[in-house]
Order: sequence, then C-alpha cells, then structure tokens
Amino acid sequence: MSRLSLLMAVCLLSVQLVAQTERPNQSSHQLRVKRASSEIKLDGSLDEAAWQDAAIAGDFWEKDPRDDVRAAVNTEGRVTYDDQFLYVAITCFDTSQNHVIQTLKRDVGYWDSDAVSITLDPINEAANGFMFGVNPLGVQMEALLGGGSGPGNWNNNWDNIWYAETAQYDDRWVVEMAIPFKTLRYEAGAKVWGINFLRNDAKRNQFHVWAPIPRQFWGIDQGYSGQLIWDAAPPVATGNVAIIPYISGAYQQDMEAEVPEEKEDWLGQTGVDAKIALTPSLNLDLTVNPDFSQVDVDVQQTNLTRFSLFFPERRNFFLENSDLFSSFGIPPARPFFSRRIGLDEDGQAVPITFGARLTGNVTDDLRIGVLGVQTKANDVQTGQNYFTAAFSQRVLERSSIRGMFINRQGFANGEFSDTDYNRNADLEFNYQSADGSIEAWSGYHQAFRQGVNDKQVFWNVGGAYTAANFNFVVDYVTVGENYFADVGFVNRIENYDALRDTTIRRGYKILYTPFNLTLLPKVDWLQNLNINFENALFLNDDYSLNERSSVAIVRAEFPNSANLEFGTVNYATELLYPFDFTDGEPLPAGRYNYQDFGITYNSDQRKLLSYRLTLEGGGFYNGNRLLLGGELAYRAQPWGNFSVSANYNELTFPDEFGEETLWLIGPRAEVNFSKNLFWTTFLQYNTQADNFNINSRLQWQFRPLSWLFLVYTDNYAVEVWGPKNRALVLKVNYWLVL
Repeated sequence: MSRLSLLMAVCLLSVQLVAQTERPNQSSHQLRVKRASSEIKLDGSLDEAAWQDAAIAGDFWEKDPRDDVRAAVNTEGRVTYDDQFLYVAITCFDTSQNHVIQTLKRDVGYWDSDAVSITLDPINEAANGFMFGVNPLGVQMEALLGGGSGPGNWNNNWDNIWYAETAQYDDRWVVEMAIPFKTLRYEAGAKVWGINFLRNDAKRNQFHVWAPIPRQFWGIDQGYSGQLIWDAAPPVATGNVAIIPYISGAYQQDMEAEVPEEKEDWLGQTGVDAKIALTPSLNLDLTVNPDFSQVDVDVQQTNLTRFSLFFPERRNFFLENSDLFSSFGIPPARPFFSRRIGLDEDGQAVPITFGARLTGNVTDDLRIGVLGVQTKANDVQTGQNYFTAAFSQRVLERSSIRGMFINRQGFANGEFSDTDYNRNADLEFNYQSADGSIEAWSGYHQAFRQGVNDKQVFWNVGGAYTAANFNFVVDYVTVGENYFADVGFVNRIENYDALRDTTIRRGYKILYTPFNLTLLPKVDWLQNLNINFENALFLNDDYSLNERSSVAIVRAEFPNSANLEFGTVNYATELLYPFDFTDGEPLPAGRYNYQDFGITYNSDQRKLLSYRLTLEGGGFYNGNRLLLGGELAYRAQPWGNFSVSANYNELTFPDEFGEETLWLIGPRAEVNFSKNLFWTTFLQYNTQADNFNINSRLQWQFRPLSWLFLVYTDNYAVEVWGPKNRALVLKVNYWLVL
C-alpha cells in the first residue's frame, strides 16, 4: 500500500469510530423570517410595521468568560426582507452608553470594541459563510467565514457594498442593516440558512451569542449556528457585477541606483479589476495591470532564528477566498503562499500583467478555486505564469476531502519553458465531528521539478481533541529535501553554512504535541488561568536530533482584560552547519543545550492609555540573550490612535563569537477625520535590517468602496545614515456596480 493510501485509510478508519451527531442549536434555535410588510428606512428607529411583525431572537448566552449563564444585558435580533435586501435589526440594551470604540476605520478594531454582528451560512453546511458587523457609531465590518473555529477561518479583507445606520438611546443602542442579496452567495430555493447573532460587550469584557457556543471555540464557529427559516425561497439576485478601474501616478527616487538616469523617475499606471457573479454562489474576479501601492507596509520583525520569517499577504486580490489555497499543509510548510507571486524575496513588487480567480460553490457540497496570474519579466527572471486549482468536497457533517494543483512556469516570447517550472500536487482529508471537539487530518504533497526524482514528498497526519477545559494536538510531519514549492513557504529546509557562504537543503521530520489546560477559579480577581505545555521535536532524515523545544507557559487573564504571562523554554539544538548571529566567528556545528525565561504583562486594553511590557532572558546557544520590549498606546476615542513599540535584544557570546545589539522601534499615528477620511503614519527603525522606514498614507472614501490614496514612503540606511529610496504615490479607484 502506498504512503498516500495508508494515510487516507488511517483517517477514514478513525472517522468510522466516531459517530456523527446533529449539529448543536439547529433544532433549539430557529428564527423564522417573512417578507417585510412595510417599507424599511435605515435610521436606527424600529417603528416600521415590518419590524413589529418580525420574530425576535433574544435570550442571548454569555460565551466569554463563561458559557453556562445568560448574558448580563439583553440583546434582540430581527430579520426581514424585500426583493433587493435582507434587513437586520439588532437592539443592544445597556445601562450605560459609554462605549469602547477603537477606531472609525472600516474593518479595523471590531473585536476590541463594543459591536454587534450577524453571521450567515446560506448553504447551512458549516463550511463557509458571511459576517456583517457594526459598532455603535456605525463603523462597518464585513468578513468571509471558513468552516472551522479559529481566527484563520475569518477573512475581513473581503469588500462589498451594504448599508448600516445606528441610533443611541438612554437604555439601548440600535443597528439597522440592509444587505443586498447580490452581495451574498446562495443557492436558489434554499429556504434554511445558518444564522447567529454576536455581541461584543467590551466595557464588561464579555462576549454574547444568540445560539450558544462553548467558550473553547471561537465566536464565528458556524457549527453552532441556529437556523434561519424562510417563509418562501429568498429572491434570486441578478446583475452582481462590479467594475473597479484605477489610475495612479508616482514620483520615485533611488539614491542607490548605479546609473544616474535611474536615480529618479515619474511613473503613471492604469488598470482595472472586475468582480462578476457567474451564479449566486460562484464568483469570477479579474485584474489587469494591478497596482498595490496603497497596501500597508510589512510590520518588521527581529529574526533570531536560522530560517526565513513569514510575512502575511496584504494584497486584496490574493486575500479574498484565500483559504481555498493557503490552508493546505501546516504553518511551517505551506504548498501555496501568494506572496511568491508578484513579489521578490525582499518584498519588492514584480509587475503583474493580469490575474483571474474563480471561487465559490458548484454544488452544496463542492467548493472550487482557480487562480491564474501572469507576471512581467525583470532583470532577475523571465515572465512567470502561475496557475493554481483547488477543490473542497464536503463529506459527512463537517469534514472534507481537498485537493490542489500548482504550476509555476517560465513564459517568454509567447511560449512556456520546458525546463523552468515547478509543480505541486496536494491531497488532504480533514475530519471534524459535528460539535467540533474531535479533529483528524492527513495530507500528501508531491513536488515535480526538472531533474528531481526522489525525496520530493511532504506528508503529515495528526489529530486533536478540544474539551471545555483542555485540548491537545498530535501532529507528525515529514518533508523531503527535494520538496520544492516555488509558490509556497517551506521553512527549515534551507540551512545556511556561514563558513562556506552557501545554503544546503535538508529534509526533516516534526512531532508536535501541545497540551493546554484552562482553569476557571471561583475568585473575583481572576477570570481564567491557562497552562500550556508544548513540545516540538525536529528530526533529521535518519531520525537523529535536529532540534527540540519544550515550552511551559502560564497565562492569567483578569476581569478587566489585562493579562500576565510567564514561562520557560528549554532547547536542544544540533547545529548542522556553522551559523553567525554577530560579526564575530560563526558558531561551530554541534550540540547546544540552553534555556530561557520570560514574562509579559498587558494592561487593560479598554482604557484610553494602555501598555505592554516584556522581559526575557537566559541562554542562547553557547551565549546569552536579553530581551526588553514594550508598547505604549493612547486612544483619543474615537478619532485617534497613537502608539510606540520598542524591542531591544542583546546577544553575548564567548569572545571570538562576538556580541550584537538589535533595536526595533515602531511609532504609529492614526487620525480618523471621519468614517471616510483617514491619515496613518508608521515609522520603523530596524538595526538588523539596517533600515529606517517612513510610511504615511492619506485615504479618502469619496463614495462606497471608491478610494483616493496619497502614500509617501521613505527608506534610510541606519548603520551609515543616509537615504536609500523614496516615493510619493497618488492612486484613485472607482467602484462601479452594473
């Protein structure tokens, strides 16, 4: 039996041993919706006859910090509809209207503010859905939801046009939403949807839900949604097409350019995006000559590992529905990582000619994704064509079989290269019980490359159990040294030899076994106590030790939202090749055993002035490391956020191996002139990267989802102070709905 067949058989057998049960809340929490009996006006006043006739979703449950009591304050949700809109009204009763509001910026700060939202699963499969949220000042947030429970199943980079208004009263605040049916994706004739109402009660540090969700799962877990039962099939939306042209101009200076004529330049660019609903549940996105100059800069990190750091994707075209592609594999080894497309190793843009993405449901159980991108040639490489196709077939109640194929191929003079290519094929099975407590998974991933015929496989198998007060995971991974993923992120496989100034590929294996225990002490001053033990064992291909880290951390969370965390990590590292962290002699290959300790305190995040303090210290290979870090933040609610973060790392080794002092400082200022006009300035001083960066961005939403951006960025060398490059960019896009 092949390795792939064995993995699938193991997981399928485990599924047979666990009986599927009906999803919780589907029978107990049902809300019937009927057509509006009167016209709805969005004003936060529920005096229309349609709202008086609507059924009420009330009697909310507390989810955090407890999940066994009713919510401390009342919340009521209502739903109705007409031919164009799904209308939602949420009334939040309270004894005080002194709200916690983090910002006026759309899609930002939702989870840390007083806010409410509705989650909708139009297929009612707990596989994917939508979330629409509003805070008391009417700031909107929309997100796409995956089928799981964690933050990775929440993507608020999805944008669409919908409407919301709020009103404040002495004993309550009210939200009215109008969500166009053409914004949603659903099958015609589906009369039962999944639904839940969520309320962030930030001032009390509580989270409330209509359909109860156990505290160990995230509040977006659609496996615990109730049912929205329609009086008739919802209207079939048509004509959901958005055309988004843009124009941009830039002035650039490159003081490091060797050719004088290249030291400054004026650039102009135009392009267009399109969003086309092929069916109510299948969407086509197109982009021609895209420009991402308005995207936030990366938040810099100090790297004290021997391997590359992971920086998240920030470009909207690649973020929407990205879970179809990016969730394959495990965090240290992802077959697909969209930052490999249109960005070089330094994060600099490689021009993209065009891109297309088709995503959505073909049937109730089958979800597909197809992505194609063509980049232009530059001084380093020829033009590249990227093609990715993925599917996710739902089986059982909340489980899935998934597959993906990736092709990266050189493309020049109208022809594909026969030798410049890399392909990856992936197949995974993911099991989840109806209540989400039991998970099992297996995956088989193979690379195809010119001249490579062995050790090109990456596979993994594992499982997890989540209970009310504890959870644990067992995951086993093996990565072959010839598993090339040019459009992916595979950490640890490339090992740098500092003496020979070269990189050697080495396969590895991982056994990862975290265990977390949550205690709920019956004392007023402590909300909960989390105790985490985590062991990560990395082995070489011959099963000899590569590295081991054993972690013990205790985290105390207090009723005022402050928390205190302290712990220790014990390391055993078999350094395969000499490596340098300083300008001294490289550390020699060999075994290193060391341990460090740390403590972090985060103050009450609800207060206008908050802070974080971190202290870590202990061994580091054959030397020592000291980390002093912190952040100070002030919120001028709701119009301004001002903060400064700083990290100081001091590395000391025996004399010949040298010492190093690393600073990473990041002041940030955000001013919200209104819900549609923002100015953000971010500074980053990074001695490890020898760079000081200034990024200042003014953005104005002059009509729904149509933006004007004015962005200034400047980079300076730190060690020998001097300018490196700078740019001033003006960009305008216009969202046109057809």
